[in-house]
Amino acid sequence: MRIISWNINSLRLRLPLLKELIDLANPDIICLQETKVPDNLFPQEDIKALGYPYIAYKGMKSYNGICILSKHSFEISPSSKNWCNQEDCRHLAVDFHFEGKLVTLHNFYVPAGGDEPDPSINTKFEHKLNFLKETTDWFKKNIEENSILVGDLNIAPLEHDVWSHKQLLKVVSHTPIETQKLTSWLKTGFIDAMREIVPSTEKLYTWWSYRNKDWEKSNRGRRLDHLWITPSLAPYLQTIQIFKEVRNWEKPSDHVPILLELKENLSS
Repeated sequence: MRIISWNINSLRLRLPLLKELIDLANPDIICLQETKVPDNLFPQEDIKALGYPYIAYKGMKSYNGICILSKHSFEISPSSKNWCNQEDCRHLAVDFHFEGKLVTLHNFYVPAGGDEPDPSINTKFEHKLNFLKETTDWFKKNIEENSILVGDLNIAPLEHDVWSHKQLLKVVSHTPIETQKLTSWLKTGFIDAMREIVPSTEKLYTWWSYRNKDWEKSNRGRRLDHLWITPSLAPYLQTIQIFKEVRNWEKPSDHVPILLELKENLSS
């Protein structure tokens, strides 16, 4: 089972890149964030033509938006929610079967939080902190035994998830309050699958700013995108992969796709 998560930064604009990614990685399920397309304009037929007949989406014009594309059937999960009393299309969950288990897959797009890490003067940062508290409180009580959570969580929690821990401590996405809140969410019952494969002592990035023209040379990245699993799925964890090369494709997103691979037929 191969699951990809990608902040595509406009689905309709980057449909050709999605096709290239599918040709490259052959995922079973694709979770996209920041699709930026209202539901009535979602390109269903184009997606089906790429080999993904099972589709769920929540979108709005110009901002946010998420979708889940699958080769295999699923059902919309009752765990799909709106957070902070806002219908801003930041979460979608589906249920599917894997190795005899009913698995709930959560796709999240956490608010970025603006530029100033002070909730008293920045309502965007206040929204981000409230969002993290609300999701954490909910998962403490409602986490499903077999769960996967992926998405652009807009926080790089560990020292080596950023290019400079010291220089970014006061920069939104790596401030102590954000990293503490994300860690609390993770500890509601998840395992950080990426750091199960790549030790926390190694640099690991999924995002490089558009502001750095020679992004690869400067390599000032952050790990804003995440793959979490519950302990019941840990024995099936095969590998993770970061498709850094996608950042060099024509008109790329500033995020790159990340892949979670779960091994099937564990007993064989």
